[in-house]
Amino acid sequence: MADTSVVKVKSEYSPRGKLGQKYLASGIHLAMRLWEEEPGEAKAESRRDYETVGYVIRGKAELRVEGQTVLLEAGDSWAVPRGALHTYRVLEPFTAVEATSPPALAHGRDEA
Repeated sequence: MADTSVVKVKSEYSPRGKLGQKYLASGIHLAMRLWEEEPGEAKAESRRDYETVGYVIRGKAELRVEGQTVLLEAGDSWAVPRGALHTYRVLEPFTAVEATSPPALAHGRDEA
């Protein structure tokens, strides 16, 4: 029998991570999170044990992945491969939604 569970998350009650992310719905293989009005600062370089795809709702940021730099603006989407060294530098207050696979769970993978 197929999994028929449905998950709804009201973002106003979602937990926040130490990095500022708001955790949204998550499943077995995928999770979503929201970055709201991220301030203009550089993020530390990191490697994550999950793949990330994202979509910019508002603002601008530079994404650097393994030495490549791309400008992200409203309407752009991106992907960061699992294990890739990457960093973001916010240029304008930045709002974006991301999905991670396997899930970056609240109180989990991002909190190390």
